Amino acid sequence: MIENYITYLNFLSKKFDKFFESQKPYIFCKKGCAKCCKNAQFPYSQMEFEYLMRGTLKLDVETKKAIVDNLKSVMDAREKFEGEKFLYDCPFLVNDVCAVYDYRGIVCRTFGLPFVGSDGKIKAPFCCFQGLNYSNVLEDGSNTISEEKYKKLGVKEEPVAFNIGYEFLTDPDFERGFNFQFGDKKPLIEWFVDLENARNSQ
Repeated sequence: MIENYITYLNFLSKKFDKFFESQKPYIFCKKGCAKCCKNAQFPYSQMEFEYLMRGTLKLDVETKKAIVDNLKSVMDAREKFEGEKFLYDCPFLVNDVCAVYDYRGIVCRTFGLPFVGSDGKIKAPFCCFQGLNYSNVLEDGSNTISEEKYKKLGVKEEPVAFNIGYEFLTDPDFERGFNFQFGDKKPLIEWFVDLENARNSQ
């Protein structure tokens, strides 16, 4: 079944490559930036998590140790956390680079592109506030795309939003179409909590 999931990822990659290429004048992603890998929850389905772990097995010993150390730090912080929404840096981020890039989750693959907000306006990803994606076409003081600034750039490609929400991309229609199941969905760290609890109960 995981092979069918890989087929689905290849299908998505072709789509996303076209999306990012069409938005090239506004994309400033670069290796080592890692804004998208920090201070978040990272939704993962069971299938995504299994694929992620498959990639982890292929890493060298030193990188695996760095991930384990990161994971321990996140788990310790989670135990002390008392709020409603625990945010953390992805444990697979090593020296500000994703150690499992080819095996990363769907939400990681879409970050950097704009989305449509509840007010119907096109919103830029949060990295825009650090001078990155779409920062050259922002309305002052917001993450809304400015039509005026876009026109001043004099580029052919218009900033557009894509239907790339996590819930849409993990919809049962895709499961049926590619013949696999995503399974349960939860924040990435919760999958590791489940693994630890399973080990402790044995």
